[in-house]
Amino acid sequence: MSSRLHVVVVGGGVIGLSCAYYLARGGARVTLLERDHVGAGASWGNAGTVSAGHPPLNRPGRVRDGLRQMLDPTSPLYIQPRVDVKLWKWLYDFAIHCTDDHVEHAMRIMAPLGKEAFALFTELVHEERIQCGYRPEGYFDVCSTESGLDGARHEAGIIERYGYHPEHLDGEELRRREPAFSESVIGGVYYPEAAILQPSRFLTSLADALLRHGGAILEGVDVREVRVVAGRVTGVRTTASSVTDNSMIKGDSLGADVVVLATGPFSLAMARVAGARLPVQPGKGYHRDIEIGPNGAPALNVACVLSESSVFCTPMDTFVRFAGTMEFSGSNHVMRHDRLRQLTTAAREAFPALGSARPNSEWVGLRPMSADGLPIVGPLGDVEGLVVATGHGMLGLTLGPLTGQMVANQVLGGEEPRLEGLSPDRFR
Repeated sequence: MSSRLHVVVVGGGVIGLSCAYYLARGGARVTLLERDHVGAGASWGNAGTVSAGHPPLNRPGRVRDGLRQMLDPTSPLYIQPRVDVKLWKWLYDFAIHCTDDHVEHAMRIMAPLGKEAFALFTELVHEERIQCGYRPEGYFDVCSTESGLDGARHEAGIIERYGYHPEHLDGEELRRREPAFSESVIGGVYYPEAAILQPSRFLTSLADALLRHGGAILEGVDVREVRVVAGRVTGVRTTASSVTDNSMIKGDSLGADVVVLATGPFSLAMARVAGARLPVQPGKGYHRDIEIGPNGAPALNVACVLSESSVFCTPMDTFVRFAGTMEFSGSNHVMRHDRLRQLTTAAREAFPALGSARPNSEWVGLRPMSADGLPIVGPLGDVEGLVVATGHGMLGLTLGPLTGQMVANQVLGGEEPRLEGLSPDRFR
C-alpha cells in the first residue's frame, strides 16, 4: 500500500468525489479532504440534471441581456452593485468570449465530451448500483414567448449540428406529454440526451463506492496550503484545529505525491502556489423543494427548464425541485428571499396547479464560473504533481464522472488528450 502513488484530493463535491473514485479504481492510494462534509457545497443542491452538449453561457447578446437584467434582483442574472476589481475583470474576460467564434470553439470541445459524459454517467450508476432516482428520460426546454422560442430553437440548431437529437414541439404536443403545463406554454424543445437524479443520494453513494475501492475520506479538514519543494508537490498543510482526531495527518501536514484541487470557486488561493491565474467567480444558485400534493407541486412526468426565467423544474421522489438563477454577489451564502420567491413565481406561470404549500427545503450554493465558459482541468503551472479541476459552472454534476476519469488517466497514465482544450495553460 505504501508504495502506491498517494493522491490527496481537496474538495468533497461531485468533482472531487469523482476524481477520487476513478483514481482509487485505477490503483492509487487516495485521501479525500473536505472542510465540511461530503457534498456540502453546490453539488448537493443543484437541479439534478445530467444535460450534455449545450453551448456555454458566453454567447452573442449575453452581455446586452445581462446589463439589462443585472440590477433587477428577481431577474435570472443578478450582479450585486459593488466595487470588486476581480469581478469586473472577470466580467470583461467573459464579455470578450461572447462571440459566435467562441461558441463554435467551445462546442468543438464540449459536444464530444458531453456524449461521453452521458454514457459514462449511466455506466457508473449501473456498475456501482447507485440508487439515486436516475432516469435517463431527457427534459423539455419550454417557452412562453416568441422571443424565448426563437432562442430555444437557435440553441437546438447549434446542438443538432454536433450530433445531438433535439425535438421541436408546439404547445399542444407539450401539454399532451406533460398535462401540467399551462396554456401560456407555446412551444419548446425536447432533449433526449439527458437524465435526472437526486444529487444528495448520488453523492452519498459515490462516497460509499470510493470507500469500497480503498479510498479514505476525511471530513472537517480545512486545507490552507499546498506544500511544494523544488518545484514538486510534497503534500498539504491543514489548520491544526481541524486535524486533532485524524491520525493520518501528522501535526498539520499530510504528505502526497499528487494533489488535486477540486474546491470549486475556492481553488484560486491554493492555485497561486503554481503562479497560475484562474479566472473563476462564484455564481450563486438557489433551489426550492416543494412536496407533490393537492396544495403543493404537480406530479411532473418529465423535468423541464423554463426558458425565459432559466428555472429548472425536476421531479425527485416525493417532491419537485425548482432551481436556478445566477447571482454574482461574492463568496457568501446569503439567501435573498426575493430570488427564492422568483423560482416559484416563474414556475406557477407554467404550472397553474402549483399550490401554496411551504417549501421543505430552501438552499443556496456557489458554482465555479470560468470566464470563457469552459471547465479548467489539468496539470497546474510548472509545479509537478499539482492538478486542478474547477470552473464547471452549471455542468458540475453532468461532467463530474467524466472529469474524474480524465484526471485519473492524466495522473496515473501521464497523458489525457481530451484535457487539451480544458487546460489551465490557456490563461497564461
